[in-house]
Amino acid sequence: MKTAERYRIESLKARDSLSSLELEKKSVIIQERFLQLIESIPSQTIFIYVSFRSEVETIGLIKKLLVKERIITVPLVSIASKSMRAVRLLDPQNDLIPGYYGILEPKDDLVSERMIDPSTIDIVVLPGSVFDLKGGRLGYGGGFYDRFLAEKISTRAKRIAFSFELQIQERVPQQAHDKPVDYIISEERVIVGAPRDI
Repeated sequence: MKTAERYRIESLKARDSLSSLELEKKSVIIQERFLQLIESIPSQTIFIYVSFRSEVETIGLIKKLLVKERIITVPLVSIASKSMRAVRLLDPQNDLIPGYYGILEPKDDLVSERMIDPSTIDIVVLPGSVFDLKGGRLGYGGGFYDRFLAEKISTRAKRIAFSFELQIQERVPQQAHDKPVDYIISEERVIVGAPRDI
């Protein structure tokens, strides 16, 4: 039986093989599917990852959501405490600088004035390495999002993952700390995850 780590390695290798043009085209389709989906979800405050390397691109989507006057928050990672905080983003071009692993994060001086109470977040948009047809998700192995969902986010908040179709398997191994998602959006479909206990 294939291990979670083997799934991660193979999936990320496949994702990294996408050309920049493929990544851009597929990301735009995923963004449009997301915008359609959230029309039916009460969602003023959205927590969304800032895309890095071959992840589904989110900067363009963040700009569209800001125009729609949503409250957009993005992760600020603390390596020492292995945790994330939600910081409000107003201007992606001026508010973000390279942080953990070179991923764009809010500038430190924005934290005190723009920290958002995670319990007010309506939608969490997550990246990941592998997903399955029941909403199972494997992250990158650090557990940041799983801890954030478990400790900070209201159970009523919708969990939406962005994934390229090549990252989706029929079933992936899950451990107790792995948090499932409600929806997985790829360039080909929207997968509805198994019901969660709320």
